[in-house]
Amino acid sequence: MDFNSIFAERTKKLTISIINELSELPYSDKVSVIRKQIIRSSSSVAANYRAMCRARSNKEKYAKICIVVEEADETVFWLEIIEEIKMTNNIELIKDLKNEAEEILKVMSSYRKKIGADL
Repeated sequence: MDFNSIFAERTKKLTISIINELSELPYSDKVSVIRKQIIRSSSSVAANYRAMCRARSNKEKYAKICIVVEEADETVFWLEIIEEIKMTNNIELIKDLKNEAEEILKVMSSYRKKIGADL
């Protein structure tokens, strides 16, 4: 597998894991707001990464990777909130998801710098 395939799969897997974990939580205002925000940000990471892989130009690729970085950072933020307010009993899974989101954020930030330097 190449780099793009690996990260397309990793970003999709992160989104699916977040959806599966948070979909099981009973409704409350705080759960509803946070669940909606993190599902949007994590799915945006995956969708925009895929779009970046199919970009028609280097400028378009750079624009998409910028969105990926921003949304990955937001996903880390929401995972920190979920962890700190103990929104779920599965804290170990949340820590694992946060670690994966942070890793994706670091790699994508480095990739953005590389792409930006080539423009």
